[in-house]
Amino acid sequence: MLAFLRALDSLKFHPGFRTPMPTCHGAAQALALAHLARQRGRMLVAVTADSPSAMRLEQELKTLAPDVPIRHFPDWETLPYDTFSPHQDIVSERLSTLVELQQPQQGILLLAAPALLMRVTPKSFVNLHSLLVKVGDRMDLPELRRKLEQSGYRCVAEVMEHGEFAVRGALVDLFPMGSEQPFRLDFFDDEIESIRVFDVDSQLSRDSLNEIRLLPAHEFPWNDDGITAFRQAFRARFDALLHPESIYGQISKGYLPAGIEYYLPLFFPSLATLFDYLPSDSLFVTLGNLQPAVEHFWRDLQERYEERRVDTFRPLVAPGELYLKEEELFATLKNYERLSSEQTSDVALSQPLPNLNIDTRASVPFSALQSFSLQHQGRLVIAVDSAGRREVLLPLFKQSGLEPELFDDWQSAIDSKAKLALTVAPVERGFISSDGMLALVTEADLFGAQMVQQRRRRAKVTDPDAVIRDLSELRIGDPVVHIEHGVGRYQGLQIIDAAGVQAEYLVLEYSGNDKLYVPVQSLHLIGRYLGAAADAAPWHKLGTEQWSKARQKAAEKIRDVAVELLDLHARRAASEGLKGEIDELEYQRFAAGFAFEETPDQEASIKAVLNDLKQKRPMDRLVCGDVGFGKTEVAMRAAFAAVQNGWQVAVLVPTTLLAQQHYNNFTDRFADWPIRIELLSRFKTDKEQKVAIEAMAEGKADIVIGTHKLIQGDIRFAKLGLLIVDEEHRFGVRQKEQIKALAANVHLLTLTATPIPRTLNMALSGIRDLSLITTPPARRLSIKTFVRERNDALIKEAILRETMRGGQAYFLHNDVDSIEVTTSKLQDLLPDVRFGFAHGQMRERELERIMRDFYHQRFQVLVCTTIVETGIDIPTANTMIIDRADKFGLAQLHQLRGRVGRSHHQAYAYLLTPPPALLTPDAQKRLEAIETFDDLGAGFLLASQDLEIRGAGELLGEDQSGQIEGIGLSLYMELLDNAVQALKDGKEPTLPQALGAKTEIECGLPALLPDDYVTDIGMRLSLYKRIASAKTPEALEDLQSEIVDRFGVLPTASGNLFKLAAIRLDASKLGLKRIEISAAGGRVEFSSDTQVDPMRLIELVQKQPQLYRFEGPQHIRVRKDLSKPEDRLPFLQALIQTLSVRK
Repeated sequence: MLAFLRALDSLKFHPGFRTPMPTCHGAAQALALAHLARQRGRMLVAVTADSPSAMRLEQELKTLAPDVPIRHFPDWETLPYDTFSPHQDIVSERLSTLVELQQPQQGILLLAAPALLMRVTPKSFVNLHSLLVKVGDRMDLPELRRKLEQSGYRCVAEVMEHGEFAVRGALVDLFPMGSEQPFRLDFFDDEIESIRVFDVDSQLSRDSLNEIRLLPAHEFPWNDDGITAFRQAFRARFDALLHPESIYGQISKGYLPAGIEYYLPLFFPSLATLFDYLPSDSLFVTLGNLQPAVEHFWRDLQERYEERRVDTFRPLVAPGELYLKEEELFATLKNYERLSSEQTSDVALSQPLPNLNIDTRASVPFSALQSFSLQHQGRLVIAVDSAGRREVLLPLFKQSGLEPELFDDWQSAIDSKAKLALTVAPVERGFISSDGMLALVTEADLFGAQMVQQRRRRAKVTDPDAVIRDLSELRIGDPVVHIEHGVGRYQGLQIIDAAGVQAEYLVLEYSGNDKLYVPVQSLHLIGRYLGAAADAAPWHKLGTEQWSKARQKAAEKIRDVAVELLDLHARRAASEGLKGEIDELEYQRFAAGFAFEETPDQEASIKAVLNDLKQKRPMDRLVCGDVGFGKTEVAMRAAFAAVQNGWQVAVLVPTTLLAQQHYNNFTDRFADWPIRIELLSRFKTDKEQKVAIEAMAEGKADIVIGTHKLIQGDIRFAKLGLLIVDEEHRFGVRQKEQIKALAANVHLLTLTATPIPRTLNMALSGIRDLSLITTPPARRLSIKTFVRERNDALIKEAILRETMRGGQAYFLHNDVDSIEVTTSKLQDLLPDVRFGFAHGQMRERELERIMRDFYHQRFQVLVCTTIVETGIDIPTANTMIIDRADKFGLAQLHQLRGRVGRSHHQAYAYLLTPPPALLTPDAQKRLEAIETFDDLGAGFLLASQDLEIRGAGELLGEDQSGQIEGIGLSLYMELLDNAVQALKDGKEPTLPQALGAKTEIECGLPALLPDDYVTDIGMRLSLYKRIASAKTPEALEDLQSEIVDRFGVLPTASGNLFKLAAIRLDASKLGLKRIEISAAGGRVEFSSDTQVDPMRLIELVQKQPQLYRFEGPQHIRVRKDLSKPEDRLPFLQALIQTLSVRK
């Protein structure tokens, strides 16, 4: 135990009396709370004035006192009477805490004053709707479903977030509130046979468990009884419209309107308060100025109530029914023992540190710290934010004559006898203990900067082609391409009973209301139409030559493109690049320094990049991943491998801010390695830049990070081996030509969040290799995006929603001349909010200072130009307002939106526009696209949408855009891939080859995924497409295993579907065009270039004339009794096997 904390042991507590909190500075406060929690062995409730203080304290307690149980009860992170609901993850954390508080507890409960004021759901509701489920429990499946629905869980096709469940046969997937992961229950009859954890992205299960606890999905009952109670209470208290679109009408129809939480009193006879859940012997510790915070909250609450109570569609519940009044709160607090920092105490646990800020311009930057260490008589612990930062700072400390001992965490540093220790402990501010025996100095005390780390979660590896060709997002009326019949419109799936055999068909409508029914086994012939906007897509007529002519013309053009492509490939393959070797031991050491768990997408990208570096030909790879999804780590692994081979690495970025951020990240990541990293940007002085340029020319600088200065004529590298280009779409044509010249024979790695269409086209057609990263960090939520006409009330609401939960916002105004006036107007609109502004024409130091101040939350809203499009990561900034959003391109809007949502808080993006009549059609389509794709990892799909909006662009010349528009991007790419393959094999591409023909099989057996097995149409469509498009038996087996895991044992019809798909693979390789099998036998049709040995066929007919005979040059007739359906597939498999044998 730290001796200075013993002063806390003499404190006396009495209910109704406020004991003054001994004076604490910085992290001493967290240490004091942890000490009290350990000593008392009872619940300690720490109440802060606001949410950011509670979250900061939570992080410090978990760092400094990992042995003490810490719980956080968050508020809803919405404004009072908001028309937004809290995110399910917040509801999950609140319900979990309410359940845990009812068990005998010790430890610390953290919450902000607004969360303590809020009335909560009664204990009886939480307990009644909680359920413990164990392996071996007997439970009727419909009964479980009913219980889940009564607890407010939503039945969905695919479970993705808290409060959802899905039933598929004997399997139930559910994501319980309060749980960090979802579960899959496998029933055998009415008994739970197993409970497994599964991954929300891949949907595949892994670890088994014996029991799970199910909590209600909401803080109110969402069942018939709850709806009835709400309706009765509503009618009793409001003389308001009972209009179908009013909140009453929506609830009556079973719709859950956003913001329903602010009607909580209407669901219960009476609400509870958090005090009802707490043990009576809890110790309350109030931190900060609680009374002013409560007064301010109530003032805002009353204002919002008065502003909104006039809405007859949403009449409001009185504030006192939702929140404790100020006098109620403080009267209730008098029943508990209290420790208050608002009271002045004679006891001090600590004193503040002197000013230890480093002076980067001084010859000894750490002179203040050096002087302090000499004067301080006790132990000095320096805490930094990460192991990487520790290694970066160690040489700097040594230069200043400081020789600290290194420790991995706070506890090991404290347990040691080291006089000067350097440890990893991300805390905000330090202190000097009252007895002078300990001083804690943090990185923020020295630099005023703190790094934030987030964990990442596992997810599926994404196939680039699959994203474009996936059919699961198809909506009725969307244009689709059929290889044989052209562009029609999708009309859904339909099960048809033909001669007693059920089969499922995709229905396409063509011009003239003609319908085409496509069997699901033939979905490899179908693709999404990308190439022009849906309303501009062609609509062909069946039975005419319109489509065949368009396809033939495109095929001819594609052949020319394929020749050019192969020529380009040949030249690339012939050019001698630098061939590298990977030292596996060293590389694994470096990889182990990554603070997060690699996602499969990341692993696949890293593997591909490292493999490229081992080849003789220069790498040209595009890594496409959304903002913050881990592209930088891919670049760092490549840079490490390059430096290990003795090459230099250049990292080219579009902005000074991004260069600075990359420099910080690279120095942190390479801290343990003797690798010299230089920065070339306008944040550096001329002298510093000159030193960096000389180091590059002499080969002393290993990695150089810079803006366009890197590609200017006077820059020379001793041995450049790898060029990394970040945010390629931000560079102009001339700059791209300079990049090409620089990367002539070196490896090129391009990172981008939204590739421009040309880049995307080229990547998809194989000129460049493409790696996709679509896995978001853990707990990262998609950004809620709204396109709205500009008005002050909306801007005020959006900024207040963010600042009241302790966050920050960007207001993007892309006009330097009027940015100060705009800032002034916003300040008048919100006088209590602190504003700052930034633009690219500012002096470097001024811009750097403003961005640093924003990072440290010295002001709340940054009014800025697009200079923040690629800038420093600010996890507390979670609202982006874009003025005149109609003036931005899709890629730019996606990038700008990606500035927010970099933590686990719900983020919002508001795209403000002039009145709709003033918007161009293209602008409207762009804004619709960005609003539609607010999912994480949408960048790649947005680029596809961009292709549609811009009419596909050119691939290798303007004349190609017409071909892409005529037949659609996915078919164009397919024809191109097949044409390239044919030319590689030394064949002249023909249209059947280009179409990649597959065998048609008709055998009179049901082969489908029944709609009661896979209930969601979009998912069924996607699975059919994947089965039909599988290229190998292994891919089919993996897909079958996945479906069994997700949906349960395969029905017979689904088993047939997989067996037929496997037979089709083998038959297509042999060049069989069509196979028909019925009760009396059947017929096999061969293509003109069949691979079946003619001698084998002759032998077959001669040896078994009763079974086989020729019918013309292309057919064989089979005569066999196959009246039993179960005999047909084994016969087919044996026949294919027989035909595969060559003489």
